[in-house]
Amino acid sequence: MSLSLAIEPVSPQLTRSLRDHVHERLRRAIVAGGFRHGERLNERQLADMLGVSTTPVKDAIRMLESEGLVRTEARRGVFVEFSPRQALEMALGRAALESVMAHIAANLIGDAEIAEMARLIDEMAHATQHGALEDLVTLNEAYHGMIHRISGCTYLERRLDGQRMYDHAQRIALLAETSERGQGFEEHRGIFEALSRHDPAEAETRMRRHIVRSAKSHVRQVFGADAKGLSYDE
Repeated sequence: MSLSLAIEPVSPQLTRSLRDHVHERLRRAIVAGGFRHGERLNERQLADMLGVSTTPVKDAIRMLESEGLVRTEARRGVFVEFSPRQALEMALGRAALESVMAHIAANLIGDAEIAEMARLIDEMAHATQHGALEDLVTLNEAYHGMIHRISGCTYLERRLDGQRMYDHAQRIALLAETSERGQGFEEHRGIFEALSRHDPAEAETRMRRHIVRSAKSHVRQVFGADAKGLSYDE
């Protein structure tokens, strides 16, 4: 088991079920690179790290398996399935959905929503300048969420629900880097400019490029040399 990433223990006083909290922490650790592709997970060790019994760990592992993040092999154990290729595939799926939503939003966005997004961009500029990581993550998610809302694509948004934790972990990791904060902000501002001009084709293209580029950066950040030879070019 990787020792480089500490997993926060789960308090028995938490209001959500232990299974849900264990699931969230293990999923976050996997997608952030705390456990490597092919690594065997020991349920007892995980339970000790989390400060819980093995029961919620077993339940959480079943949920992770349904998400494709781990696999169980008879008489061998549980192994991490998350790989550079899977991370990129998830990003490509998100890019396909969100770029369509940006296209639709560009046709529907009104003056009040443009003003609201402009305020968000100003707040993102301030947080980027001051390296306020937590604020940036929150603003980033609010920005994408607003585009989803303007598009009205509730079906497409539900398709994104299964990988929100991956997207969140990716944002935390990437936005910790100064260069990524600057580049990400410029891309978000460019998407906003296309939306405010009611230019659906440009909004779609910029959103797709932003998501794919940032995902490729995260794959390199998490997997390093293991990501060599894995590429996607438009």
